[in-house]
Amino acid sequence: MKKNKKQATLAQRINVLRASVMGANDGILSVAGIVVGVAGAATSSYAIFISGIAGMIAGTVSMAMGEYVSVNTQKDAQRKAIETQTIALDNDYEGEANFIRRKYVATGIKPELAEQATKEMMTKDPLKATVRERFGFNVGEYTNPFSAAIASMISFPTGSILPLVSISLLPRQWRVVGTFAAVVIALSITGYVAAILGNANRRNGTARNVIAGILTMLVTYGIGHLFA
Repeated sequence: MKKNKKQATLAQRINVLRASVMGANDGILSVAGIVVGVAGAATSSYAIFISGIAGMIAGTVSMAMGEYVSVNTQKDAQRKAIETQTIALDNDYEGEANFIRRKYVATGIKPELAEQATKEMMTKDPLKATVRERFGFNVGEYTNPFSAAIASMISFPTGSILPLVSISLLPRQWRVVGTFAAVVIALSITGYVAAILGNANRRNGTARNVIAGILTMLVTYGIGHLFA
């Protein structure tokens, strides 16, 4: 039982860490897009700084509320799946067991081993076994929506500090280029970490994140320059 509890805690921590990384990434990208766009239209350091602060505050609230709603929606869907599976077990226990058995055989497990594994899991906890095999999550392993929201609330402004400081403190002739460079480095880090957490290709994940950031800044700077 202790082992399962540790695994659940690990899954929850990974989800909170995911929210933190994505919050920081969005903070970098969103505020960089705002300040670079304003820098394309105006030369006033004060105007650029105020727009960045406004974007940081708005993004922080938006990310926190969005994460809270998203995690709660996921939990509601999981609870509904559990209710559905509870009814299914009451109405057709053997049918649910056969589903697991057939699924294991389809993956290449020998029929006799699939039968044994299915019997053991259904005897121990049929609800957990069938929910895991049908819906792909473990009963009881839920991310805390408050933890995810707080993680985003902290990480978004933390990430947004980099482009805000770069565009505000660098000399006027270097502030756009310097902000571009700082943001590319930061997005490389968050993209790499996000790829690790998502068990995705590190190089592709990092490249996508950096390219998205560069395109965002180029577009916003270009639009701002049109209205200069």
